[in-house]
Amino acid sequence: MKKLLGEFLGTFALIFAGTGAIIIDGASGGAITHAGVALTFGLIVLAMIYTLGDVSGAHLNPAVTIAFAAARRFSWSEVPRYVAAQTAGAFAASGVLRVLFPADATLGATLPAGPATQSFVLEVILTAMLMFVVLGVSTGAKEKGITAGIAVGAVIALEAMFAGPICGASMNPARSLAPAVVSGNLQHLWIYLTAPVLGALIAVPLCCGVREPGCCCAKSAA
Repeated sequence: MKKLLGEFLGTFALIFAGTGAIIIDGASGGAITHAGVALTFGLIVLAMIYTLGDVSGAHLNPAVTIAFAAARRFSWSEVPRYVAAQTAGAFAASGVLRVLFPADATLGATLPAGPATQSFVLEVILTAMLMFVVLGVSTGAKEKGITAGIAVGAVIALEAMFAGPICGASMNPARSLAPAVVSGNLQHLWIYLTAPVLGALIAVPLCCGVREPGCCCAKSAA
């Protein structure tokens, strides 16, 4: 239960701060700026990794949890509970933001600025890059250490900085699902539920290709 509560709280913080920054930026006439939004996402992930990495691994993302299981660093039997806790945390955050900002139309939902296929491909590549870094700096299925939070947070901020204006740079099904459902913007949700999972899974064989045997696809980890 401590692990599940950790994933709930960590994902709540991610969605509350990240999508909250998008909402407040719009409400304040751009006071936060796009760069500020990108940094908010990166910094909150960094903070949650250092806070919860030794508790739950600070996955905060169903795609990351699924990829850890595919890499045999995490038990498949734990995946449904982790994903449920992450999703619940995301919905709780979007629910609070709806109460605080009832007039906001999207609640920070990820929406493509161009063709759907363009955003789909971008999300696949962005998540593959993110998961490749996560696998490289984590021990087992836990993102914890001096460099883990900095590396993962920096990649998220970087990818949100350059790709956010086109595809939203979600890289996280829970991050996109909750604001889309709560705000009623479901038209492109399929992109952000499928592409991040595909991208995260692609990162697993890439990690195996550059690292010594046993990094991924070794014996299953609990």
